[in-house]
Amino acid sequence: MTPSLATATDQSWSPILTGAVRARALEAVQEIADSLPPFAPAHASLAGGLAGLSVFHAYLARAQSCDGAAQTAGRLLVRALEQMAATPMPPSLYGGFSGVAWAVEHLSAQLLDTGDDDPNEAIDALLGEYLKRSPWTDDYDLIIGLVGFGVYALERLPRASAHQCLERIVDRLDETAERNSGGVTWLTRSHLLPEWQREQCPNGYYNLGLAHGVPGVIALLGGVCAAGVAVEKARPLLDGAVAWLLRQKLTNGAQSSFLPWIGFDGIERNDCRLAWCYGDPGVAAALLLAARSVREPEWEREAMEIARRAARREPESVGVKDAGLCHGAAGLGHVFNRLFQATGEESFREAARYWFERTLELRRRGQGIAGFSSFRADENGNEYWVDDPGILTGAAGIALALLAAATDIEPAWDRMLLVSLAGV
Repeated sequence: MTPSLATATDQSWSPILTGAVRARALEAVQEIADSLPPFAPAHASLAGGLAGLSVFHAYLARAQSCDGAAQTAGRLLVRALEQMAATPMPPSLYGGFSGVAWAVEHLSAQLLDTGDDDPNEAIDALLGEYLKRSPWTDDYDLIIGLVGFGVYALERLPRASAHQCLERIVDRLDETAERNSGGVTWLTRSHLLPEWQREQCPNGYYNLGLAHGVPGVIALLGGVCAAGVAVEKARPLLDGAVAWLLRQKLTNGAQSSFLPWIGFDGIERNDCRLAWCYGDPGVAAALLLAARSVREPEWEREAMEIARRAARREPESVGVKDAGLCHGAAGLGHVFNRLFQATGEESFREAARYWFERTLELRRRGQGIAGFSSFRADENGNEYWVDDPGILTGAAGIALALLAAATDIEPAWDRMLLVSLAGV
C-alpha cells in the first residue's frame, strides 16, 4: 500500500472565517502540523493515536494540495495498521480496532493503493462475531460501544458485511432498550461507569450526552434508517428514543435544555455545560441529523430551538477551559459551524465565529503543542494540563476544526462525531 494524493472541493461548504482571523486560524493549523512529529503516539487509536493524526494530515493535504502532508498521512495510517496488527486492542471506535478501521475506510481512496484487497475484511468478520453476543452486557455508546460500531459500519456501506453488522447492532439495541409510556431509552449500568460515577449512581443512569448516551443512539438510528437497513426494527426504536429524549427537556429555568445524565441518586442537577460530548449543541446536532435522515420536520424544529438557545447562552456559563473538540472551544465552534452549514441560520455562524476566536485566544505561544494544551482533572478533582496531539481532546482535533472554518473543504471526518452522515 503506497500513499497518494487526492484533492477535492465541495462547493456546498463555505468558510466562515475571513480576514485576519482566518489568517490566524490557518497559521495555527500549520504550526500544529509542524509541531506534531515529536508528540506522535505509539498507539494506533482514532481518538488520540496514529489513525487520528493520519485523518488530520489527510485533510490538510486536501486543503493545501500538498504531497508532503498526504505522504505523512499515508505513513501514519500504515503505522496504525501495523500497530493494530501487533498489539491487542479493544473493539471500540475511539480507542480500539474499529476506529483504526474507520480511518482506513475513510481515507483509503485518498491515501492507499490497495488494489483488489480489502484491508478491513477481517475487521468486519471479527466485529460481526462480537455483535452476535446476546444478551448484550457491554456499552451501547459512541465512544466505546454499539453506536461507535455503527459509525464504522455506516462508513463501510454498501458492503454486505456492513449491512450485517448494522442489523446486529440494531438487534442489540432492541434487546437492551427500556420501553415505557415515555418512549424508549437505554440504561448505562453501574458496572460500566468509572468509579466516581459508580459511587454517585450505584444503580446506573440514563445518559443524555452525544458521546455516551441516548442522543448518539438517535443519530445512529437515523443513519441506519436512511440507509434502509433493518428499518422495521430501527424506526420504532428511533421514534421512541426521540420521544423519550424530548420529555427530558428542562422546564425549571435552567440555562441548558438538558442535563448530562439522569440518575437514581437523589442529587438535584440544574444545568449542564455546552460541548459536543455533553450538553445542548451535541443533542441538537444529533436530533437534526436524525430529523433530516427520516424527514421529520417536527424533530428539526425541536433541534433548531435547542441549538438557538445554546447559541444565545452567555459564554461565561458554558464551562469551557481548553480548545479541544470533545468539550472545548474548537468543538463548540465546529458544532455550530456544522449547524450553520446545514441550516443557513445566521445565529449559528456567529456562535461558531465567537468560539473559533476564543480558540485562538486560548493559544499560548511557547506552551503545549503550537500553543495549545489540554485540560485534565483526576477523580479527586486535581486539575492539570497536558500536551495532547490527538483528535478528540488535543491539537489535531483543534486543527481540523480550524481548517473546516477557514477553507471550503467539507469536514466529512466529523462523521466520527455523529454530527454528519454521508448523503444527509
